[in-house]
Amino acid sequence: MAPEGVPLTLSLYRLLMAAASPLAPALISNRLKHGKEHPGRLNERYGESKTARPEGPLVWIHSASVGELLAVIPLIERIREKEFNVLCTSGTVTSANVAEQRLPPGAIHQFVALDIPRFVRRFYDHWQPDLALFVESDLWPNLILTSARRGTPLILVNGRLSERSFKRWRRIPGTISALLRCFDLCLAQSAAHAGRYRDLGAPRVTTTGNLKLDVPEPPADPDKLAALKAAVGARTVIAGASTHAGEETMLIEAHRRLRGSFPRLLTMIAPRHPDRGPGIIEIAHAAHLKAKLRSRGELPDADTDVYVADTLGELGVIYRLAPIVFVGGSFASHGGQNPIEPIKLGAAILHGPHIWNFAEIYGALDKAHGAEQVTDVGKLAVRVGAWLKDATERTAVVTAAKETVATLGGGLDRTLAALEPYLMQIRLERRDSNA
Repeated sequence: MAPEGVPLTLSLYRLLMAAASPLAPALISNRLKHGKEHPGRLNERYGESKTARPEGPLVWIHSASVGELLAVIPLIERIREKEFNVLCTSGTVTSANVAEQRLPPGAIHQFVALDIPRFVRRFYDHWQPDLALFVESDLWPNLILTSARRGTPLILVNGRLSERSFKRWRRIPGTISALLRCFDLCLAQSAAHAGRYRDLGAPRVTTTGNLKLDVPEPPADPDKLAALKAAVGARTVIAGASTHAGEETMLIEAHRRLRGSFPRLLTMIAPRHPDRGPGIIEIAHAAHLKAKLRSRGELPDADTDVYVADTLGELGVIYRLAPIVFVGGSFASHGGQNPIEPIKLGAAILHGPHIWNFAEIYGALDKAHGAEQVTDVGKLAVRVGAWLKDATERTAVVTAAKETVATLGGGLDRTLAALEPYLMQIRLERRDSNA
């Protein structure tokens, strides 16, 4: 549903992005140097593709990065089961690697085109989607406005708008209102998120729940799991998952404080950005701890204190070995990462205070004693130590967490039910055009 008029801010944005088009190669080249682009797929950033558009109806799903992509994989699987083609776009190399591992057969992954008008037009001319689904909060104006102008139904799924983002958008209400009016429907994670979308001008909003609560257990390669399990043996294991800068230092310091009570302790750290692995090794060495790096093909031995899992798609391996997991992004003022996967694999969850990306989930978990917040390295070490000593308490935390997640789930079915009228309309239009 296209807006009646485009505000000056969006018109200026479009002009500026069009003017910046000649600078795109330099931007892409700089990102490539820093490992943020795939060298063999740069053409996709310009709206080009070496992959042909499949015949028949096509649903386009755009997710910003790994977390959003993982949340919608079950949705993609269900849409594929209905015999729709699916194009999935994202913006990071990490998400592309996850897509290669986790997307169902027949689903296509592409890097999203830069939000420059002529690249976006090229993307649309090639793919001609019948339905566009944007995931969570990645709102690129040219992609959205082009969808509306071409009459492509546009739906926001698993919509999330933090209080911080809401306050920022309130400063330019005309801009966000014009973008949200392009959406035929906004499917929000919770009533709080739904209220924010309504306040900012979204015309049709429904609360369907958080898709991340319905994600399955992350997979684990059986051979890699067996090899790491054998290397760990009977050692005591804790893990830090999806960590950000500063959090590894806290985990390493917590390890130093705990190893007197747990001399066979092994701390596994899986950074959110794997390229930071060598730097974490240096932090461990500076703390006089012995560390090994998984990306080098190393496995921990009896003397290893810190094992850095700087690889992609292997959190399922780590979660299956660690009874206690600190979920990152929550000390580093990033807003927190998703705790659902380690919970489903039986880990007791600790987190820091900065969890606004998953405020409802963590709020419910903490209230049910299914997770616990720690505010500094001292409290982190104390809680880890307590749970390592008291398996009964740790089991109670895991049980409460699993019950909470089960109670909050169901978002996948509700999302599919909301999408079904649009999918049905696409089928009818395709049937009529082929008649």
